[in-house]
Amino acid sequence: MNRWLTTRSAYGLLLAACCAPAAWLLWRGLSGGLGANPAETLLKGTGLWTLRFLCLTLAVTPLRQWTPWTAVARWRRTLGVTTFVYATLHFLAYAWLDMGFDPDAVARDLAKRPFALVGFAAFVLLVPLAATSFNAAIRRLGGVRWRRLHQLVHVVALLALLHFFWLRAGKHRFDEVLLYSAIVALLFTARWLKRRSAVRPAKA
Repeated sequence: MNRWLTTRSAYGLLLAACCAPAAWLLWRGLSGGLGANPAETLLKGTGLWTLRFLCLTLAVTPLRQWTPWTAVARWRRTLGVTTFVYATLHFLAYAWLDMGFDPDAVARDLAKRPFALVGFAAFVLLVPLAATSFNAAIRRLGGVRWRRLHQLVHVVALLALLHFFWLRAGKHRFDEVLLYSAIVALLFTARWLKRRSAVRPAKA
């Protein structure tokens, strides 16, 4: 399995899977299949896929630590950058379709609606993570500082869940919120348990 995960075929499938949701939304838009409210469909679609790819990115470390599939670590960068791409599409859809690309309108909306501000904060925190996801940035920062910076992904996940919760609260729809919250909680717990098990021998 590890050998297959490092093949070009596996990476090609990963890239195809990363591009598929955006391609599907684009095709629906061009064919008039976004429904009665295209803006809401695009916002919801790009937002959900941002959260899904964020969960997949967070899942890489537990999979590497708790399963024999250690080579899955090679996929973390691609999944992380894909998360940022969908977050960017989500923000652009909001800025364009809701705010008409008016910076003043965006600023007023962020000040007025906490859920929008939280979502924007999550997007802003993703920017340095995406910008430092390449080998040159890792060498420049050094391994320790790079790892500390990328711990921000946990804050991003919590802010994304809060953003999602506030969006669904207005519609009294919490099923998806509970699902993604449970996934993130499970991934955080897996990381904590592995860290705790690694510390115990050092104390013995």
